[in-house]
Amino acid sequence: MIFHVLVEGTSDEPTVKEILTRQFGLVQGSQFQIHPHGGKGKLPAHPAAKPPPTDRTLFGQLPATLRAYAVKGNKVCIVVLVDQDDDDCAQLLADLQAMLAALKARPANVIFRIAMEEIEAWFLADRAAILAAYGKANFTGVPTKDTDLVDDPSDVLAGCLGVPLPCTGQMKAEWAENIGPHLNLKKPESPSLAKFIEGIGRYWKMA
Repeated sequence: MIFHVLVEGTSDEPTVKEILTRQFGLVQGSQFQIHPHGGKGKLPAHPAAKPPPTDRTLFGQLPATLRAYAVKGNKVCIVVLVDQDDDDCAQLLADLQAMLAALKARPANVIFRIAMEEIEAWFLADRAAILAAYGKANFTGVPTKDTDLVDDPSDVLAGCLGVPLPCTGQMKAEWAENIGPHLNLKKPESPSLAKFIEGIGRYWKMA
């Protein structure tokens, strides 16, 4: 089984790669591939419609992508990782599941996972990982628990690192490259990170 992980942008790639290689020993290319998009976007009103060629967002392309992978059968597992942002998590998941159910052709194995509120919350939850990468990080005013519920975690992380706003994709990619190798993947501090790892692990055992 090959995992195809669909993410919003290139800044998510280093973290996903770290998890799949370090936690599961998977080999990029032969056992997993990461597919970045041009942002999150919106789910199409009509999942069966062909997406506009100018829409390169994850959600804009998602129904068509899932239809394309349907012919692969049990040979692939599609993992969709998105940021919660300002969406209601339960409603977002329900919308994704409804879209999948509406497709006449769909992959046999699909995992939807939501980073709450952003993937940077996974980093904020693991202070030891941040300090291993950035020894002078300052966590004053940052809650020690429930970091998945922190508003604008990327901005909060920038504050901890003394980086001026606004955050850029390049900054986020750099944080992922530096902090990701130190994340505790055996006992993740972030519940949504733990949920992502659990989902991959469940299908990995089936491979």
